[in-house]
Amino acid sequence: MRRLLWLCLPALLTGCGEQSEQPPEPVPVFAEPVAVVLDDEGRPLPEILAESQVVHRGNGEEPQTLDPHLSEGVPASNILHDLFEGLTTTAPDGRIVPGAAQHWDISRDGMTYTFFLDPDGRWSNGEPVTAEDFVWSWRRAVDPATGASNSRMLSPVANAEAIFAGELPPEELDVVALNELTFQVELKHPTPYFLGLLTHPTTYPVWRQGVEAHGDSHVRPGNLVSNGAFRLDDWRVRSRIELVRNPHYRAADEVIVERVVYHPLEDENTEFSRFRAGDLHWTYQVPSNQFQWLRKNLDEALMVTPWFGTYFFSFNLGREPFEDNLELRQALTLAIDREILTERVSRFGEIPTFNLVPPGLPGYEPPETDWAGMTQEEREQAARRLYREAGYSEERPLAVELRYNTSENHRKIAVAISAMWKQVLGVRTRLINEEFRVFLQNRAQRRVTEVFRSGWIGDYQDAFTFLELFHSEHGRNDAGYDNPRFDRLLERIASERIAASRRNLMAEAERMILADQVILPVYNYVTKRLINPRLKGWDENVMDHHLTRYMYLVKARSEVADEVVEESAEAE
Repeated sequence: MRRLLWLCLPALLTGCGEQSEQPPEPVPVFAEPVAVVLDDEGRPLPEILAESQVVHRGNGEEPQTLDPHLSEGVPASNILHDLFEGLTTTAPDGRIVPGAAQHWDISRDGMTYTFFLDPDGRWSNGEPVTAEDFVWSWRRAVDPATGASNSRMLSPVANAEAIFAGELPPEELDVVALNELTFQVELKHPTPYFLGLLTHPTTYPVWRQGVEAHGDSHVRPGNLVSNGAFRLDDWRVRSRIELVRNPHYRAADEVIVERVVYHPLEDENTEFSRFRAGDLHWTYQVPSNQFQWLRKNLDEALMVTPWFGTYFFSFNLGREPFEDNLELRQALTLAIDREILTERVSRFGEIPTFNLVPPGLPGYEPPETDWAGMTQEEREQAARRLYREAGYSEERPLAVELRYNTSENHRKIAVAISAMWKQVLGVRTRLINEEFRVFLQNRAQRRVTEVFRSGWIGDYQDAFTFLELFHSEHGRNDAGYDNPRFDRLLERIASERIAASRRNLMAEAERMILADQVILPVYNYVTKRLINPRLKGWDENVMDHHLTRYMYLVKARSEVADEVVEESAEAE
């Protein structure tokens, strides 16, 4: 007879200390333990799949679009990773593995990449994915008329820079279809991170006939044709986005989940309640004030892992009061206490930082700032001196707006920073909360923004993914940083073939960004979410890429127990 070993979640307690740490009932439906079945010799048997393979994922903000060339933000990327597939993709542990391309060749000089597409690759309408699809899609992505904010992801490709500048037409991008299944790319210089870059949505193919037939509406249900493990079935704005398994996907037989539902939930407390009620298998984030309660009561579901990203605020360098006022930007940067922000506000193990690039990159030594070695009291003294040098005082205080997108965690950080500015410098801060789409629009226009929440999660594991954001022509350079010397330095980095020299140049570029005080760094990210223990196939990785195609749901204890009892009765 089989035996059952229960892996139990801690019981939800009714008394947990501070009232702010006490969530309301009900008890979550997944509190019932997941069963591990052992044979007569105590060896675990394979997990038993749940009959319903529908995964519900919390996903933060409503995406602006599901066009991979026009999308912005992590929530949109999460969905696009399921809908589309680039030449490369990621394994659950974050490794770069073949995607639409079965394999590739790289020339000895590192300038020519030849990709051999999987002959089983299909669009969701059953049509084959061809090399010409990638040629047309990449040229569309770099075309200034498309307006792709992340088009510079393809800047390593030969002629891309000239196309961005309007000096060449998109047709001159140096990509070619050698035959139906062979796609070749010429780079202007060796790019060590190129294969990782190809997992970004900007490099995904789009269905040309759909774009030409439907225009902006090609991303709507019934119109969107994609080449990933799932296809778009329904999109109810501010309610849900539903994807169903793509039967034409090249590896459809390996995909277990039949449907994945993305829920745009900007409020962390609402998302938390939905998770506890059993409506979600996965949360995008969790309320910062629940950390201790979660550690105590839902430790098996709580996942906190390092993330390749930095949380910071940006200054609008194109208007008063920050244009040509370095001392003021420095004063505001020094006046905040990062230890308090991470230990008492964000409270999930985030790492305080004065840098742009997160630590941990092999071989890369981020530049040290004098401020990082100061005590907080010394920083605040320096902040007051710089504030006076900038032309402000208690009699003439700075009045500034601080803008952030809708999120309880963002709100708490903004409130805390405004209080620190008030206490240390006497600054009067007006907090402005905006829905994500409006927030992005106002950032990009720069006319109504003074200080605004930023942050960046690396698109590939290289410092350049952070530095290139501040090129004067980059679509995400919302701060308006325009430094010809910095632009030239980025060009040197891009063409440098000696790894050690390249790393030194990147450190110099980061030092320039910090010296010009373009941003106000706060902390390095960690991912923090709740995952139902019945959801398997999830693995932590620093890029936080989690494709639903690798996931599946297993049965809960009661379901497995009933089956074991029935089998035992039959055996007797």
